[in-house]
Amino acid sequence: MPELITKDNNYQQLIRILTLNWNVEMEGAATYQTLAESEADPGRKEILLELASDESAHASKWASRIEQLGSPSPVYKGPTTGRAHRLANRIGGPDSALRRIELDEAHDIARYARQLKEIGDQPSIHILNEVIRDEQDHARLLRKITGAGASYYPPVLQPGKPRDPQSELEELRKRRSSHSPAGWIGDAIYGVNDGLGAIFGIVSGVSGATMGDAKYVLLAGIAGGVASALSMGAGAYLASKSEREIYDAAIYRKREEIMNEPELAKHELSLVYQIKGLPEEDADRMVDHLANDPEQFLRTVAAEELNVSEEALSNPALSAISGAVSTAIGAFIPVIPFFFMTGLPAIIAAAVISILAHFLVGAAKTWITVRPWWASGLEMTAVGVAEGIATYVIGLGLAHIGGGVM
Repeated sequence: MPELITKDNNYQQLIRILTLNWNVEMEGAATYQTLAESEADPGRKEILLELASDESAHASKWASRIEQLGSPSPVYKGPTTGRAHRLANRIGGPDSALRRIELDEAHDIARYARQLKEIGDQPSIHILNEVIRDEQDHARLLRKITGAGASYYPPVLQPGKPRDPQSELEELRKRRSSHSPAGWIGDAIYGVNDGLGAIFGIVSGVSGATMGDAKYVLLAGIAGGVASALSMGAGAYLASKSEREIYDAAIYRKREEIMNEPELAKHELSLVYQIKGLPEEDADRMVDHLANDPEQFLRTVAAEELNVSEEALSNPALSAISGAVSTAIGAFIPVIPFFFMTGLPAIIAAAVISILAHFLVGAAKTWITVRPWWASGLEMTAVGVAEGIATYVIGLGLAHIGGGVM
C-alpha cells in the first residue's frame, strides 16, 4: 500500500527530486549500454555492461520509492542512447567520452551528498547512501579503464616464470599512454592556438593600417608566422631541456646528501610514508628494503621528496618539433585569403576563417580536457574576436596618425 503522505509543498519537492534522480540513472544506464555495444575490448565491455546494470538498479529503487509515496511511476522520455551519441562525448573518441562521464559521476555524487541533508525522508536517505557508494565505485572503475586503456588487466604469468615488476610497470604505462592524449598532442593544440592568435592579431592590425593591402599583410603575416614558429620551437626545446637539467641537478644534490648522511635520508623518507598513513614500523621496513638498491632508493627519494621523476620529463626534440610545426600551421590560417584577394573582401574572409579556426581549436582542446566542446570553442572564439577587433582598431588609428601606408 502506498504511504499516506500529505501532498504539501515538501511532498511535491521530494517527488521532483526523486524523479530527477530516476531520470539521471535511466540516462546513465542508456549511456553505458550504448557504449558497451560499441566497445570491442571484452574487459571494458563487461565493465560497461555492469555499470549499465547498476544504473538500472538505482533507477528501479527510485521508481519504487516514488510509487511508495503515492505518485505514479515516471516515464523515461530521454534518448535511448543516453549521452553516448552527443557530439560533446564523441569528440576525442571513447576514452574522452568516458572521462566526461567520470566527471558526471563525481557531480552526481556531490548532488546526492547534498540531498542527504535536504530531503528529510529516511527511506530515500537509505537509497542515497547505497547509490553514493555505488557511484564512487563507478568513478574508480572509469578512472581505471580510461587511465590504463583497453588492456589494463595484469598479465597472466607462465607457470614457473617469476614476476618482473619493472617490465610490468613499463608495459602498463605504455598501454596507458596509447589510450590517453599524448603530451605532444597537447603541445600541438596550444601551438596552433598561439600561432593562430598571434598572426590573426598581426593580420588584423596591418589590414586596418593598409585597408587590406595583400602585399603588406602577406609580408607581415608570413614574417610573423616564421618568427612565431621558430620562437615557439626554440622555447619548447629550451624549456624541456631546462626541466631535464634541473632534474639532473636535483638528483645530483640528493645523491650527495644520501652519501653524506644515509641514515638521515632514510629517516626523512620514512616520515614521508608515515604522513601518507603507513605505521612507523612498516615505513621503516619499506625504507630499509629500498635502501638495499642505492639507485632505486635515490629515485624513490627524488620522487617522494622532490616531486620529480624522469618519466615525467618531455623529449626536447619532440617538444620543439610539435611546437614549431603546430604554431606555423596556426599562423598560416589568417593569411590564406590574402593569397587570392585584397582589400575589404580579403579582410572579411580572413576574419571569418580565423574565427572559425579559433572555434575548432577550442573544441579540439577537449581531447585533453573534460570541458564541453562547445564551451571551449566559444571561449576561444570570443578571445579571437576581441583580439581581432582590438588590433584592427589599433591599425586604423596608427594609419590615421601616420597618414596611411604607401
